Amino acid sequence: MDLGLEGRTVIVTGASGGIGRHVARRFAAEGADVVLTYHASGEAARSAADKLAADFGNRAMAARFDLAAADSASALVEAVLAWSGRIDVLVNNAVHWGATAPDSTGAFEDAPDEAWQRVLRTNLEGTLRLSRAVAPHMRGRGWGRLVHVSSSIAVDGMPGGEYYGAAKAALHGFSRSAAFSLGRDGDILSNVVMPGLTRTETNAHIVDSVPPEFAERYALGRLLDADEVAGPIVYLGSGANTGITGQTLLVNGG
Repeated sequence: MDLGLEGRTVIVTGASGGIGRHVARRFAAEGADVVLTYHASGEAARSAADKLAADFGNRAMAARFDLAAADSASALVEAVLAWSGRIDVLVNNAVHWGATAPDSTGAFEDAPDEAWQRVLRTNLEGTLRLSRAVAPHMRGRGWGRLVHVSSSIAVDGMPGGEYYGAAKAALHGFSRSAAFSLGRDGDILSNVVMPGLTRTETNAHIVDSVPPEFAERYALGRLLDADEVAGPIVYLGSGANTGITGQTLLVNGG
């Protein structure tokens, strides 16, 4: 299937590892020019970008993006436009775990205000800032795709995930309404992909510690790996997707 991505410019945030790296690779395999953003792992992102260029012959660039910095979104967009002249697809994949990450202990009401507010505001506001920054360029071209990577914590819940889950749930509401606004100005789609616990190169120690009973509750009886989650993200961000917008897709093996 031709996904209609040849020559498109795609930004994948948080692409130095985990699901993001697989998403970037799949876009590159479809002929897209890919921008891999990172927060701290610059060397890993540059290495991944070099490998994409070598493997697929198209262009790839590593660029820093900080969800918490108010001016980082505009700086990233300026850098991408200077490099490519266009922005066709944005995959909001970067996250900020913070002090109230899903593996933290203690009651949620005991988290210091500064800690829980940082988790909530950084994850939500950082993603919305970048979406706002790319939207005018998509409207101007009459084409674009936004894919926001959420988490099943937003609907399933888990101890320690209260504020992270709140931020991701709010993202669902944003994407739904943004789909109506953007869709009035062209072939511009906005969707959410909601992975469950997913095996990546960086979290094997976590996944391996999960009791077998956890995976058995899924229809497939196992946890998905990062590449299996990347596939639906790339499809929703592609030209082959012409009618799915304003939706939240759960990708967790059933």
